[in-house]
Amino acid sequence: MADAADKTAQLLKTLWQKNLPIFQERISILQQAADELSHTHSLTPELRDEAASTAHKLAGALGMFGFPKGTDLARQMEQLLIEPRELTANDAAAFSVWVKELTQSVKI
Repeated sequence: MADAADKTAQLLKTLWQKNLPIFQERISILQQAADELSHTHSLTPELRDEAASTAHKLAGALGMFGFPKGTDLARQMEQLLIEPRELTANDAAAFSVWVKELTQSVKI
């Protein structure tokens, strides 16, 4: 039984390393949104949609790789971005913190 668990862990580690550039790119998109929010407290509709989609993808994938905190943070970001309302300075500050925590939690 331990052998199967070891094989699964190794497979997940290999998949994580193989997909790391994709995760880095996705976090970069969220960082771009955080930077824009910090400066203007708003996002273009395109960047808001892209960041929401990116957060959704991360929320779905990070848990599989053993990053439940990253999943929770990505869900928070997605929820904020899909709410049909204007973003505030407080939203911008929270989003920036979440991106930083997400980056740290997945060690990218």
